[in-house]
Amino acid sequence: MAATARRAGWIGSNILLSRVPESGKIHIVQNGLVRDKERVLAEWQKTLFLRNESPETRGWLLDVMKCVESLGKRDFTLEEVYAFERHLGDLYPGNQNVKPKIRQQLQYLRDRGFIEFISRGSYRLRF
Repeated sequence: MAATARRAGWIGSNILLSRVPESGKIHIVQNGLVRDKERVLAEWQKTLFLRNESPETRGWLLDVMKCVESLGKRDFTLEEVYAFERHLGDLYPGNQNVKPKIRQQLQYLRDRGFIEFISRGSYRLRF
């Protein structure tokens, strides 16, 4: 692109929407209808804590969130999330302690109000 081009110096990026958890996909318009502003803002606020995290930390959190959401239910167990150990290990081959990392991410998500602790090894998504 020439230095005089209208978009000269612009740097684009690719967002892999398949790696974004459903809670990160905040629709303003859905099924052809404009959604209520307060509801859109409330959904946005739920994941705002991710803004302050480093890209690596944010990546782990998003990937664990996506695993939890893929279970397709509100209540889930630690063992169910552990079932994603191989998948997460493939995404982060440098991490040899995937199960402890999963627990750490669940604790962080609990502390930020994204999930709640029900009992030993049992959690609930907070929507």
